[in-house]
Amino acid sequence: MELDLPRTAVIVGASSGIGEAIARQLAAEGWRVGLAARRLDRLEKLSRELGVGTTFRRLDLVDAESATDALAHLIDELGGADLVVISAGTGYPNPTLEWTPDRDTLLTNVLGFAAVAQIAMRHFISRRKGHLVGISSIAALRGSGGAAAYGASKAFQSIYLDGMRELARKSGFPIAVTEVQPGFVDTAMMKTDQPLAPVIRRLLVTTAEVAAAQILRAVRNRVKHAYITRRYGVIAFLLRRMPRPG
Repeated sequence: MELDLPRTAVIVGASSGIGEAIARQLAAEGWRVGLAARRLDRLEKLSRELGVGTTFRRLDLVDAESATDALAHLIDELGGADLVVISAGTGYPNPTLEWTPDRDTLLTNVLGFAAVAQIAMRHFISRRKGHLVGISSIAALRGSGGAAAYGASKAFQSIYLDGMRELARKSGFPIAVTEVQPGFVDTAMMKTDQPLAPVIRRLLVTTAEVAAAQILRAVRNRVKHAYITRRYGVIAFLLRRMPRPG
């Protein structure tokens, strides 16, 4: 008779925002949680708050090679993972096309993201089961003159996750891949050129806690794709069909 062991999740980008909210909600549901992010002091604090069964490791996606080592070691320390959520990322408004912020965005959201997604998928294929969740963005749907690298990096994530899903399908194993495309979430990552009008905030901005709850609902249902919040599905439909001005 098999023991009913707690499920284990690794959250990349757990030190704040959506990643932290997901870690808190999973721990409250009885999951063993591995925390990974750049800011070690925040991970230590969160790990203490979540208590027994939680471990952590510093991981910086800007350095893809060290990030893969950190994730592999964290998964080994946990004895395996049933779920890996890639929530870490960066992005900057950059209408003047400065190279440094675009370089950092691409290193983190493209190379770093792909590197840790590979580690997760190799682990799941070796275990013949698992669930990979990648948090991209509604920005993947349409290029932005004010943040071209950010939108392009999120479009890369979307296509990359689709490729991972096809790889999982061909493996024949019960491995799920879920892409999450949030709109505005009230975190440090929410950068806008101008403050949003109050009515827009009420309609389009959600909290990290609500976003995390909807993401975990998508995980439980093993869906391929989820907009956060769900009303962004309508916005995505419009973005795909709206002509460019001029």
